[in-house]
Amino acid sequence: MQEVSGKTAFITGGASGIGLGMATAFLGAGMNVVIADIRPDHIESALDRLGRANVHAIELDVTDRGRFASAADEAEGVFGNVHVLCLNAGVGILGPAGDARYDDWDWGLGVLLGGAVNGVQTFLPRLLAHGEGGHIVNTASMAGVLPVPNSVIYTTAKAALIGMSEVLRSELAAEGIGVSAFCPGPVQTNIGEVGKARPPRYADSGYADFERQLAEREISPHWMDTLECGERVLAGIRNDDLYIFTHREFREGAEERFRAILASFPDEPLNEERADEIRFLLGNAIFREVLDRR
Repeated sequence: MQEVSGKTAFITGGASGIGLGMATAFLGAGMNVVIADIRPDHIESALDRLGRANVHAIELDVTDRGRFASAADEAEGVFGNVHVLCLNAGVGILGPAGDARYDDWDWGLGVLLGGAVNGVQTFLPRLLAHGEGGHIVNTASMAGVLPVPNSVIYTTAKAALIGMSEVLRSELAAEGIGVSAFCPGPVQTNIGEVGKARPPRYADSGYADFERQLAEREISPHWMDTLECGERVLAGIRNDDLYIFTHREFREGAEERFRAILASFPDEPLNEERADEIRFLLGNAIFREVLDRR
């Protein structure tokens, strides 16, 4: 989607942090923007910052499938067809695996992964039906590529979003719909406010102390600005990138992981007969396309 002016974007978690950075970048490119967010206070501050022209705000809990459908109807009622879907809503749920409880897993996966599933289920039929092409951006994380301790729930969801993006890319390219796995590094967001966002029904948590510590952690001025992050997403949409990375600093760590994976395969000759039986499983053109464009 090189030409985005006049197109409409729907952004979950769009009223703060990375989502707000996307909204700002998209508006600057002449797009209509729907910001969907669970927090009314963030929506009001976002509208104050963005202005009201070409912007529409919707209060949305991404785990509520019925509300997601009505939000899609509302967005189309205001701006017409949605072309860019940014499934960005998330919670920075962090803590040791041994402290996690079912409420932590259910909440974290429900928002981080379930919210994206609900977005795809809601909007993909609409994107296919209008036939004008489009782009889906799933906000994963560098944690989905380069895991770190104390992030088991978060990393599980983010790694799944990368896999989901790759499969959707394989299926939707022929329909004129691009898909990107967006993997940002540290960005100046309110991710540390996870404790404030936790619904009462998920109160049985083993992460209370960890979340209090996160809330007190200062945001480094060296972390990426949200607008710069949003501009990188916009460039990735225009370039039809499969992966959108923000931080060069993670390259060597990611390379080390990929080398470790390759080094773990059996060191033996290829079984040609077996390979012939499963040839359709042994590669994917989406990766060759990335390499061919470099």
